[in-house]
Amino acid sequence: MVKPSRAIRSLPRSGIREIMELAWTVGDAIHLEVGEPNFETPAHVVEAAHQAAAGGFTRYTPNAGIPELREVLSEKVRVRNGIEASPDRIVVTPGSVVGIYSVIAAIANPGSEILLSDPSWPNYHLMMKLLGIRPARFPLHAEDGFVPKAAHIEPHITERTTALLLNSPGNPTGATTPREELEELVELARSYDLWILSDEVYDEIWFDSPPVSAGPIDPDGRVITFFSFSKTYAMTGWRVGYLVSPPELTESVIKAQEPITSCVNAPAQKAAVAAITGPQQVVAEMRKSYHERRDLVVDLLDAEGIPYARPTGAFYLMVDISRSGLSDLEFGRRLVLERGVAVVPGTTFGPDSGDYVRVSLATATDPLLEGVSRLAEAVETWGAALRS
Repeated sequence: MVKPSRAIRSLPRSGIREIMELAWTVGDAIHLEVGEPNFETPAHVVEAAHQAAAGGFTRYTPNAGIPELREVLSEKVRVRNGIEASPDRIVVTPGSVVGIYSVIAAIANPGSEILLSDPSWPNYHLMMKLLGIRPARFPLHAEDGFVPKAAHIEPHITERTTALLLNSPGNPTGATTPREELEELVELARSYDLWILSDEVYDEIWFDSPPVSAGPIDPDGRVITFFSFSKTYAMTGWRVGYLVSPPELTESVIKAQEPITSCVNAPAQKAAVAAITGPQQVVAEMRKSYHERRDLVVDLLDAEGIPYARPTGAFYLMVDISRSGLSDLEFGRRLVLERGVAVVPGTTFGPDSGDYVRVSLATATDPLLEGVSRLAEAVETWGAALRS
């Protein structure tokens, strides 16, 4: 009989998908598990794609993206992220996920290791499994605000370590890495001659102060930075991302991407040009909404006495459910079936994150607050029942 490859068979099932499918069986569940903006794609962006398709711009494009888009992205990362990069260092990708996969394929050999935080976005781990690369997990601690620390990473570096993967603002923690820590992380990578993969897809979603990009701190070209249109412009289904690569690596990344995707959807690239060059007020309005939701949710949790990690960016929040006495998986399943609320169990993001569940702030305010209220009630009610 034909069997799937060992790599595919060894992939764990997504905890996000498991909870989502369970929530669908409930019918009217409140969905706090999915990181998808509840806003519409801006009208001028949709119109640009419509005009491109109607005008016949529907054929293959250069693998690294159309020159017009690479030009405006070069200016965007200079102005907004402080990264000086010529257009030929920009690679347009079908969402940042393909960019990250292509870069890992370009820099790492099977059997090598990439440093990955616990917790972290689970797709990183899945990509590495497919490519035969071992994730070397290092801890993030709540007392540090889930910010990565060089001292906690260095013990996990071996002769097989190829790269350090960072994510700020982060998923699932909402943590933003301050400049001081980022400088230490870049210096750590320099001392061990490691690449840094800096996932900055939430660069425009911040609450207290804009995040610092790793690129401008990098003195010798070891940082590859990833961005996306999905979260910033509510374009999750358009599948347009981009990366900034050191000059000597760019061609290898383009070569790695070609057999996977050929090129990004042509009208979507025109839409991306419109998003970058058009009015940015919509970005500020979405950021303001996420900020307001963050404040309302943490006020609610404070009032209920439920511990959490206060996010400074992205649109996620990690809630400590250890007082419930349940595992994160059992808590997540019961919350769907008994309270009609879907959240993501913490171990989805790493084996040592079982005291938490992730809540998405990308849901409209009223159902978000209702869902968090039910979550808080469940923590107290189930915990009290187990202690009695």
